[in-house]
Amino acid sequence: MSGLLAGFCILMVFFAGCETVDVDAGAIAAMNAAIPSEQPGDYFIGRRMYKQDYKMWGWVREPGKPWKTAKLVMMNEQVKLAPDREAGKLGSDNNYEYRLTGSFSGQLVYEPASDQFYPEFLLKGYELKSQAPARIYSTKRQEDPAIRILAPPL
Repeated sequence: MSGLLAGFCILMVFFAGCETVDVDAGAIAAMNAAIPSEQPGDYFIGRRMYKQDYKMWGWVREPGKPWKTAKLVMMNEQVKLAPDREAGKLGSDNNYEYRLTGSFSGQLVYEPASDQFYPEFLLKGYELKSQAPARIYSTKRQEDPAIRILAPPL
């Protein structure tokens, strides 16, 4: 019995020393620290979230506000096509970050695959900010277009 107890104690010491390390933590901390110093203005920050099974565009937030305040939007492209559609390569900009010009219409748009309504964003223009921005989700799996995760940003 004492051998079993000793083995258990050794395992407990081993597992107590194990720790998950988030390799993106530094980039995420730097991004979060920079957000409050963004210039205020008549623009938004958008993070493309392409999902094969859904038709929403991605997350949009006001400058200076954290990602947890972002809204998952349906993009109205009557004035300006979204970047991937304009390039003729749907989803090619998954997880890219943009500076968007436009406004929220105040309308909600139904997305059938998720059976939810999302705010409509009227896109007037965009500027690419980053093709490899820091992660805004609790799991990197959300960035995979084939995985049906729609959890909000942190």
